[in-house]
Amino acid sequence: VSVGLSIGAALYPRDGTDGETLMRHADIALQAAKHAGRQTYRFFEPAMNAALTRFLQTRDDLRAALEREEFVLHYQPQIELETGRLVGVEALVRWQRPGVGLVQPDAFIDVAEDSGLIVPLGGWVLREACRQAAAWRAAGWPDLVVAVNICAVQFRRGSLGAEVLAILEETGLPPAGLELELTESLLLEGQEEVLATVAQWQARGIQLAIDDFGTGYSSLAYLKRFAVDKVKIDRSFIVGMAEDDAARAIVQAIIDLAGGLKRRTLAEGVEEASLASQLRAMGCDEAQGYLYARPLAAADLERWLRAREVS
Repeated sequence: VSVGLSIGAALYPRDGTDGETLMRHADIALQAAKHAGRQTYRFFEPAMNAALTRFLQTRDDLRAALEREEFVLHYQPQIELETGRLVGVEALVRWQRPGVGLVQPDAFIDVAEDSGLIVPLGGWVLREACRQAAAWRAAGWPDLVVAVNICAVQFRRGSLGAEVLAILEETGLPPAGLELELTESLLLEGQEEVLATVAQWQARGIQLAIDDFGTGYSSLAYLKRFAVDKVKIDRSFIVGMAEDDAARAIVQAIIDLAGGLKRRTLAEGVEEASLASQLRAMGCDEAQGYLYARPLAAADLERWLRAREVS
């Protein structure tokens, strides 16, 4: 038997003068030790209590937001660099939080994942994105593809494989109209359930992309094993490319690697025309970023699409 240990400690009288308070604070410290990677210890600090309070408040508000349908999707265009043609849009969730306004995902996605609420939230995002994409195809944009992010928690806590196929059937979106963006860490876990689900999606014609390539534990093995359609180059490499030789070399290496494996590449965070031209010369296939458009509400994206048709 191999026994692991994580410890949370609260000290009397600094952290409390009664047993109930000390035990509560020790438990908070224990959670901090587990979040630090387990097999370690933490002493209680007041900041931990504040962080836990914020976590619990955000979690409870997220749960209520799901019931009240306070979430909306914005869509950022993805452009083919060689032709300037629109090839797809990435669906990005926003929280229309009462009294606060439009909240970006960085402020709540971590809480959603840690609390498990990412499962119902991710299901809503997928269904709404597919419904909207099907509507756009019917309205005159038949080749539009919608990209949706999938996280590891959705795999672990839900029957995601069957859910994706059921949503496609429900919304009428053909499988080729959906692109699922997977993280490197998810594929590297190598669990048989994950592998079988990904293979099932590929067999149905759903497009697959590796999100934020180069920021995780990059492995050539899974690129060979999974016939993904696209590799997305993280914006942290793209933004610094003009001044940073190392970043430029990494981007070129990713483009060459993906091209050799017959995978398309998409650069994130493209904000300047000169950068887009440089990426095109380097062999990058697609780009998205403020140069083309910020993430737009569905109605705003439709106006953007019509304006491009006129011009």
